[in-house]
Amino acid sequence: MKKILPFLLLSFCLITLKSAAQISSANDSVDENSIKLTEAYKLLQLQQFDSLEKIRLLSDIQSASGNSKKTRDLETRLRNIETEDSLRKLELNSKIEFLRQNVKGSAVKPFNDTLFLIHSRIASYKPHDRATNISRHIIKIYDDPFFNPDSLKLIQASDGTEITYSSDLVIMLVTNIDAMYYNKEANQLASEYLNIIKKAIVDEREANSLSNWLLRIGKVVMIIAGLFLLIFLINRLFRQVRKFITLHRENYLKGLTINKIKLLSPENLEIFIMRLSGLIRILVILLTVYLSFPLLFSIFPETRMWTATLLKWIINPARQALMAFIAFLPNLFTILVIFFIFRYTIRGIRYFVVQIEKEEIQISGFHADWAQPTFRLLKFLLYAFMLILIFPYLPGSGSPAFQGVSVFLGVLLSLGSSSAIANLVAGMVITYMRPFRVGDRVKIGDITGDIVEKTTLVTRIRTVKNEDVTVPNSAVLSSSTINYSTHAARPDSGLIIHTTVTIGYDAPWEDVHRVLLEAAARTGLILKDPPPFVLQTSLDDFYVSYQINGYTKEANNQAMLYSQLHQNIQTCFNEAGIEIMSPHYRALRDGNMTTTPASHLEKEYEAPAFRVTGIKN
Repeated sequence: MKKILPFLLLSFCLITLKSAAQISSANDSVDENSIKLTEAYKLLQLQQFDSLEKIRLLSDIQSASGNSKKTRDLETRLRNIETEDSLRKLELNSKIEFLRQNVKGSAVKPFNDTLFLIHSRIASYKPHDRATNISRHIIKIYDDPFFNPDSLKLIQASDGTEITYSSDLVIMLVTNIDAMYYNKEANQLASEYLNIIKKAIVDEREANSLSNWLLRIGKVVMIIAGLFLLIFLINRLFRQVRKFITLHRENYLKGLTINKIKLLSPENLEIFIMRLSGLIRILVILLTVYLSFPLLFSIFPETRMWTATLLKWIINPARQALMAFIAFLPNLFTILVIFFIFRYTIRGIRYFVVQIEKEEIQISGFHADWAQPTFRLLKFLLYAFMLILIFPYLPGSGSPAFQGVSVFLGVLLSLGSSSAIANLVAGMVITYMRPFRVGDRVKIGDITGDIVEKTTLVTRIRTVKNEDVTVPNSAVLSSSTINYSTHAARPDSGLIIHTTVTIGYDAPWEDVHRVLLEAAARTGLILKDPPPFVLQTSLDDFYVSYQINGYTKEANNQAMLYSQLHQNIQTCFNEAGIEIMSPHYRALRDGNMTTTPASHLEKEYEAPAFRVTGIKN
């Protein structure tokens, strides 16, 4: 708190000094205007004095026509006065021009309409005070029940021209400085003001007569009645439109489809149109009511000034929008030209892509399945370049707000799309590495299944249990991938499937090889050519490991193939009378049944008895 208090005191002092400086600046401006006005008034008085002096000198020159010396002296004085008068006139014009630019006139508006402006002061009366007094005098004349327009007259005064009423009420004094604001004579400007005042009073009295009031009330009633009638017709029109849509929905409402994408069903499209028509109906009614207000306000003089305000609220935005659109038309044509150039360029590239995909056009080192991914990449780059070219021609592209929003969106994309960009780059790398295709049986990490979809961001795998697994392309790229379908699809080879059994040392290896080959031959998904083969993979402590290998083209049916192979191995070993000791089997052979199923044993088979051997002494 102790640290904040000095800061608050300093802020208060700065604000006080700033306010004092602003007040001082305003006062200085007012004082400067007052000084300029006073100087202009003095120059005008000197100019009037010089005019009288010139008249006197001209008279003296005419009376001294016989005295050449006196005539020369008088002519010299006359030329000096004319020179000084010209200089004063230039200085006076300069000061008047300064006042025109810096002094804001006060409006004389006795009936809420500005008649004219007062710019100069008279003695201690400021322009605002003069305008208020003039308005009050005009209202006083308006309230006179015996008003006569001819009673308004002009009377010449020493410092200007007075506008009077019935010779006893001075409405205003038009000074020479007032006239100089408009580069006119005081009498000329006063005559114009008199006509303006006379017309304003006559018009106002006529506007507020009883007949005019009755006429205005009649107009208001007619406008309100017409407004209700118009609203009734608008509601009736929209009801007819809704009824027509309901009766002919089968003929006209087929749903909304864009590029074979069904956006709205016929039922949803009908609901959308109904709600849209209701919204349009409300907007039309509101606009009609809004536009009726200026018409009503224009009837009464007291509210007539609101008419222009209400109309400006609609007309000004509409005019600005129209002018902005007209100004945008050259840029719009430029944008359309750029768009169509890129559009037809992409169409031309698509033609070659289709030909490469059909292998009608072959490029060395470029695979056919690269055509579509490469086209998508080129399409993205071309559209991005097109947007870069179009951007400067968009309306408001140079405004700070537009640029700020662009920078903000760029920062958001750069911060929030790092993983998406990583997956995108990984997807492009995977596309050109070609580790698998759609339909291949693969193993990615711990996931084994068939590739069902390959996009630029993810790869989708369907497992043997019909589970759809979505793997990000960055994870695919960073892990090992086993493709079981690559060699299975080749005509001269196939996928080698294999399984291992362990058989005891008491079984001859030749018999085991024969039985395993027989089991492979009975498995329908294993090829006969190339033939299956057996490998002895290890000689362990209690058994020998035999591995049966076979070729197959059905990489996607490995689960069924292994199941059939294992069934056939069991059957063939049972038929051959060879026991499978996998992985370990411990038993007392004497007195125990064999592990071979009873269906593969002889009918007379019996378990052997225990043999006891005595020890000879």
